[in-house]
Amino acid sequence: MTSRHLGRRRSLTAAAVLALAVTTAVVPLATSAHAHGTEQGGRQGDRNHKHATLRAATFNLSLNRGTAGELVTDLSTPDDAQARTVAEIIQRTDPDVVLLNEFDYDAAHAAVDLFRENYLEVAQGGADPVRYPYAYVAPSNTGVPSGFDLNNDGTVGGGDDAFGFGLFEGQYGMAVLSKHPIDTRSVRTFQTFRWKDMPGALLPDDPATPAPADWYSPAELDVVRLSSKSHWDVPVRVGRETLHVLASHPTPPTFDGPEDRNGRRNHDEIRFWADYVTPGAASRYIYDDDGRRGGLKPGASFVVVGDQNADPLDGDSVDAAIEQLLDHRRISDPMPTSAGAVEAAELQGQANDTHLGNPALDTADFADGAPGNLRADYVLPSRDLRVRNAGVFWPVQADPLSRLSGVFPFPSSDHRLVWVDLRL
Repeated sequence: MTSRHLGRRRSLTAAAVLALAVTTAVVPLATSAHAHGTEQGGRQGDRNHKHATLRAATFNLSLNRGTAGELVTDLSTPDDAQARTVAEIIQRTDPDVVLLNEFDYDAAHAAVDLFRENYLEVAQGGADPVRYPYAYVAPSNTGVPSGFDLNNDGTVGGGDDAFGFGLFEGQYGMAVLSKHPIDTRSVRTFQTFRWKDMPGALLPDDPATPAPADWYSPAELDVVRLSSKSHWDVPVRVGRETLHVLASHPTPPTFDGPEDRNGRRNHDEIRFWADYVTPGAASRYIYDDDGRRGGLKPGASFVVVGDQNADPLDGDSVDAAIEQLLDHRRISDPMPTSAGAVEAAELQGQANDTHLGNPALDTADFADGAPGNLRADYVLPSRDLRVRNAGVFWPVQADPLSRLSGVFPFPSSDHRLVWVDLRL
């Protein structure tokens, strides 16, 4: 099997996916008393079970902008249409902790404050406001100049030669929002971890030379970072418990050549978390930005969240890239579904007709010709956490809330919010 594959028609109907849905009742937290309906993830249930569950979510909301400072400007008023739409999606799904991908970083943290104050804490489209007292943001590798010709086009400079693709520093960054306290002193970041320091790394090879793994020169390998954005271990305190939110956004496995440098990097960015949660020798090589070595403490509860840019059966990722997490002995896969994804695959056809994967699991509405819709976004808890419910915010077109996801050009994002309810 090659590292690029399409497949056969995925023909599960919308009615069939509803039969697959988890039927366990969703239980609200005391801090999440309001309900937004049930089909798209609203939180209704027995208030006697408050504090029983935590809803973890990931959302690539595409709030990236083309120039530095533009996102701060857009969020400085409550009038940005896209920001209002993605805020309403968050309000209607009401997660307790959510990773935002493609949210531009600024050193003053102004964007994340403005998004909370002007959008999330203001009712959008009839949804109740939602408040996140705690947030974590940190620098991203995107747009940070490497000083080298990393794409080997003969010139140095531009997004392709940055440590992570970006037209300015912090473009396509990340943010974690939480209703529960974040243990900021215990956060670990891995922004500067070098790719070559991962044992057995899938370093790209220049096909024009006989030498192996030589796309990057020795001098380049001394600086090239693994993370295209960053990897964060963000501990969130929920009562007496601590949940480690493992946040990242690996590079898309495309926009390269036969050396497959982005596909290989995507694989190893995903592998990083698989190694990190494995005790012993598998994680011993890891070091964080403060120089502390090793992976996650054995027995710690965690959830891996983010746009991993990898589907287990379709698309352009290296074979078995996401399976490093899906098949991990410490990780469970709640397999969130939506009827909207099934409907979209049927209506859009083209590449979707050749896919191998179940369309109910799709989380991203990509180009119909290629690669088609894919499962790209994940919320993957440790096996010690009980999964109570899970879903993807992708309404069918007959649902009034489909105005929030829409069709291309999307009013919100080409990705859908993914949520999982966890019993701690």
